[in-house]
Amino acid sequence: MKILLINTPRSPFNGILQYAPEEAKPFIHKKLIGPPLGLLTLAAAVKDYEVIVFDTKAEYDLFPDTPELKKLVEKLIIEHQPDIVGTTVITSELYYGKEILQTVKSINPNITTIIGGQYVNIRLEECYDKDIDIAIQGHGGQKLREISLAKEKGMSLKNIPGIHINNGVGFEKTQGVEKAWDAAGENFIMPDRKLLERWRQAYRVQSAPSPTTYLYTSLGCPFKCTFCSIWKENCGAYYKRNIHSIIEELISIDYDIVRFADANTIVDISFIDELFSQIEKHGIKKEYIMDIRADVAVNNPKLIEKLAKNGLKVVICGFESYKEAELNKYNKSSSASYIEQAIELFHDNGIMLRGNYVIPTNYTPEDFKAMSDYAGQHKVAYAGYTVLTPMPGTDYYDEVKNDIIDKDLRKYNFFNAVLPTYLPLEEFYREVGSLWLIRKGKDVI
Repeated sequence: MKILLINTPRSPFNGILQYAPEEAKPFIHKKLIGPPLGLLTLAAAVKDYEVIVFDTKAEYDLFPDTPELKKLVEKLIIEHQPDIVGTTVITSELYYGKEILQTVKSINPNITTIIGGQYVNIRLEECYDKDIDIAIQGHGGQKLREISLAKEKGMSLKNIPGIHINNGVGFEKTQGVEKAWDAAGENFIMPDRKLLERWRQAYRVQSAPSPTTYLYTSLGCPFKCTFCSIWKENCGAYYKRNIHSIIEELISIDYDIVRFADANTIVDISFIDELFSQIEKHGIKKEYIMDIRADVAVNNPKLIEKLAKNGLKVVICGFESYKEAELNKYNKSSSASYIEQAIELFHDNGIMLRGNYVIPTNYTPEDFKAMSDYAGQHKVAYAGYTVLTPMPGTDYYDEVKNDIIDKDLRKYNFFNAVLPTYLPLEEFYREVGSLWLIRKGKDVI
């Protein structure tokens, strides 16, 4: 039994970058960099079989002459002759996931094709394609294992509870009681990062001294921001990993920089405090990148000091807006008054802060001027300014879905306006692009 897991390419659409002033372009994100932790987890779940993970994002980054996606997939299928091919998709990459599996079937219709990931969790019906045999929602490690075993033994996939099988017109969920699966707890699967060794250098962020890997300490999020779907995917639940398990993974990782891939790294204060006590106790010397809310940081200055002492080097902080009315609309459960205090706290502890703002499409010239003035008075080491996007599966999408004018999912990556803009579209992009110049640092993360 041979299983091939393919990471989709990233969407190339970036209206901000396209129309930004030339002097701002070096700072604007051209791509999000990082290893496919989800696929590594799936691969570890079926490690008893021959598993190949192929990262097309990193392949295109390192080797620009790599053929287009269809030809690349054809080459992989001919070379590896897999029995199962799977991929996972986020909103902006759905079309590429479908293209991968369509190409697989065009070469060998007998290969079982599987799709999973964030977009499958929130919009299952839109993920249907005649060339996709199975869709998996939620954490798919156990289900992929059961599918592989059934295929190996020639058993019907319909006997596997909780998977969605192609019935010719859509996906039909199989009957039966699914096994309880605690992906953050007793069923945590240690990913095998050696499967990505070919692309190690692709995970180097800008001028960082070495590549970065991902690690999660928690799943889900207790906050319910209107523009985010993470809490909905997890039904509002929040799960923490066992601290011993995290320490074990950190010790095993041969990367010097670790990006905590949590929606919010600090939710349970005592949990993170104990985790970093254990990091210090075990003498683990790494650099860490985390997502931390401004209000949480300001209310826990001693914890931030402790984290900085033990390796925290970069924080990504979603400021979202300096306007209280906008924060209330986003259900951010925080106040803009924390922004200035958080900036000072992180900088005092030698932590490079990436502060992110989201820009509504109805911003007027006066709004952009006020945003520019505010950001100029509250400079961070790095800064990010993205478009407030109605992502499918969010409350915000449900609120404005009738106003959406661009339904090309490849543009749903926070760098494109899919709602009407108050300013002419190109001017809106130029204004957002200009904001990226407001920063202390000379690089981008």
